Amino acid sequence: MCKTTKPPFAILVTAAAFAVSAGTTRGAPTKTTPAAPRLMESLDRGVIVIPQGESNCVSWRLLGTEPRDTLFDVFRSDPLTPPARLNADPLDAATFFVDPKPPEGRDLTYTVRPRGTTDAWNAGDFTIPAGRGRTPFLEIPLRTPHGYTPNDGSVGDLDGDGQYEIVLHQVGVAHDNSHAGFTDPPILQAYELDGTMLWQIDLGINIREGAHYTQFIVYDLDGNGTAEVVCKTADGTRDGLGTVIGDHAADWRNEQGYILAGPEYLTVFEGQTGRALSTTDYVPARHPDTAAPTPSQLDAIWGDGYGNRCDRFLACVAYLDGSRPSVVMCRGYYTRTVLAAWDWRDGEFTLRWVFDSNDPGNEAFAGQGNHNLSVADIDRDGRDEIVYGGMAIDDDGTGLYSTGLGHGDAIHLTDLDPARPGLEVFRTQERIDDAGVHMFDAATGEVLWKHATSRGREGPGRGTAFDIDARFPGAECWAAGGGLDNIYDARGELIRPQRRADGGWALPVNMGVWWDGDPLRELLDGERIEKWRPDLDACDTLLDASAYRCASNNGTKATPVLVGDILGDWREEVIWRTEDNQALRVFSSAMPTSIRLPTFMHDPQYRLSIAWQNVGYNQPPHPGFFVGAGMQPPPHARIQLTGGQEHGRHP
Repeated sequence: MCKTTKPPFAILVTAAAFAVSAGTTRGAPTKTTPAAPRLMESLDRGVIVIPQGESNCVSWRLLGTEPRDTLFDVFRSDPLTPPARLNADPLDAATFFVDPKPPEGRDLTYTVRPRGTTDAWNAGDFTIPAGRGRTPFLEIPLRTPHGYTPNDGSVGDLDGDGQYEIVLHQVGVAHDNSHAGFTDPPILQAYELDGTMLWQIDLGINIREGAHYTQFIVYDLDGNGTAEVVCKTADGTRDGLGTVIGDHAADWRNEQGYILAGPEYLTVFEGQTGRALSTTDYVPARHPDTAAPTPSQLDAIWGDGYGNRCDRFLACVAYLDGSRPSVVMCRGYYTRTVLAAWDWRDGEFTLRWVFDSNDPGNEAFAGQGNHNLSVADIDRDGRDEIVYGGMAIDDDGTGLYSTGLGHGDAIHLTDLDPARPGLEVFRTQERIDDAGVHMFDAATGEVLWKHATSRGREGPGRGTAFDIDARFPGAECWAAGGGLDNIYDARGELIRPQRRADGGWALPVNMGVWWDGDPLRELLDGERIEKWRPDLDACDTLLDASAYRCASNNGTKATPVLVGDILGDWREEVIWRTEDNQALRVFSSAMPTSIRLPTFMHDPQYRLSIAWQNVGYNQPPHPGFFVGAGMQPPPHARIQLTGGQEHGRHP
C-alpha cells in the first residue's frame, strides 16, 4: 500500500421508568451551542484490491466531506507500462470497479482519482505484488510474544498519513473478575497495514488481564492529525520507548492474583511511538480514603470485597462539547457506577466532569450498566450522550434518564425503526424479569416494547438487531437464552421462532457486517459471514475464513479482532487472527454493489463505535442513521477534517 503526503494540520426526560433530577457532578460545564463542526480524521482514499477469480476488484472511499456525485477514474500501471485509465466513462455509482482480466506475472498498481483533479492527496493507490497469489485478504504479519494470542483490535491514524494503523491487544493467561488466579501482563502492539511494527506497550503485572479489565481507546483526541492511545496503567507499565511508569519493582497482587492495592493511573500514549505523554490518577479510585482498602470497605461501596465488581471497567470517546472529542473512562455497572470524562488538549489531561451513582440524586442510575456501552447524539443537540446500558448520561455529565431495567449483556443503538423519529436502543436484560429483550427510545428512555424471560430463567446473554429481511420494516431483533427463542420486528411483533425444528438456532446471535452489496446486513459468527435467505428459511455462507486458517476470539462469543469500514467502499472489513497467531488477515468484500455511500468512518456515531468495539463484550458498530431496505440517503455529517476540510470544500 503506497502512502501519500498529508497536508499540514489546520486547524428532558419523558416517559422514562424513573423521573430523576440532574445528578451531582464536578466541573460540569454550562451547555452551549457547538461553534464548529466535529473535528475528525483526514483519511486517504483507502484503496484496496481484492482478487476474485480471474478479476481484480478495486474498492475505495468516498469521503464524508466530498460531494456525493464526485466522479472517479481508475488507472492501472506496472513497472513496464505507464498508468492507463480502465473506465471509459467516469464512475458515478458505487466506489467499486472490476478489472476483468488483468495481466499476470508483474506488479500491478491501481490508482483511483476524482475526475478532473491532479492533487495527489485526492488520489489513492494499491499495489498487488506479482508473487502475492490470489488470496482474498490482506495479510499483516505479527510479532506475537510467546504464549500470547492476538485478541481485540482498534484502528487510528497513528502517524498522520491518512491511513489506519492497528492497535492490537495481545493476551496471555487471563481470568474473569469472578475467578481468582494470576494473569500475564496485558500487551498492546501497533502495526502498519503492511506489518511494520511501530511499538509495544507492556502494561505490567499490576494490570490484571481479562475482558473486563483492559479497555483501550485509540482516537485523535487533540485534533493534531495523529491518534493517541489511552488506557489504565499501574506501577511497572512500560511504554513504547521502554520507559517505566511508577515503581518498576512494585508487585501489588494478592495471594489470589487480584490487584486491590497500589496506585492506579490513566495514561495517554503517543500513537506513533507508544511514548507515555501524560499520566494521572485514575478516577475513581477503588476507595476514596486509601490505596489498599479492606474487603469490607470495598464491599460497602461496590457490592463485594474480593475484586469483582470494583474492577469492571468500560471506556469510550464522546464529543461532549459538540466539536472536539473527550475520552470517558468508567468503573462499575452492577452496583455503583462512575464515569469520568477527560480532555486531552495542548499536552495536558483535564478532568471535564465525573458522574457517580453514589452522589445524592443519582440513586436510580446504580446497577444499570452493561458489559458494553454506546455513544450517540441521542437528543439531537449536537453533543454526544453515553448510553450506559439501561441509562443515559448527558453531555454535561448529568443523568439524563434511567430505565430501571438493570444490567444486560448486549446493546444496539441506531435508527432501528425508521418509521419513528430519532434513535432506538435494543437491549437484553440479564435478571429474571419482564424485559429479557426490549427496545426503548434513545432520547427519553421510554420503553417501547419488551418481552419477558421464561419463569425462573436468567435473561439472554446475547442479542442482535439488524435489518436482514426486507419483508419487515426496520431492524429485526432476536436473542439467545432466557426462553426468548423468537425473532421480532422493530415494533416487537413476532416474526417467527428462532429455534428450528431440530433444536438449532435459525440465526446466529453475534456480530453483523455489511458485506454482499445490498443494504441488508449479513451475520458474522465465528469465522463465517452468512446471509439470511427468507426464501429458503435458512442462511447461506458467503465466506468461511476458517478455510484460510483463521480463528475467532473470546471463547464462545467468537468475535473477530475487529469489524469495521477501515478500507475501500462503505462496506465493512473483518479482521481475524490466523490459527498460529502469527498474522492478522483483513478480508474485504469482492462482491459487486450498486450502492454509493460515504465511508462510515466519517459518520460520527459509527466512528465512535469502532473506538469502543474492543470494550467489554464486543458489539457491532452502528451508524447514526438507518441502513436497510428502503433506506433514504443519509444526512451529510457536519464534520471538519484535521487537514482543514469541511463538507463541500474538499481541497
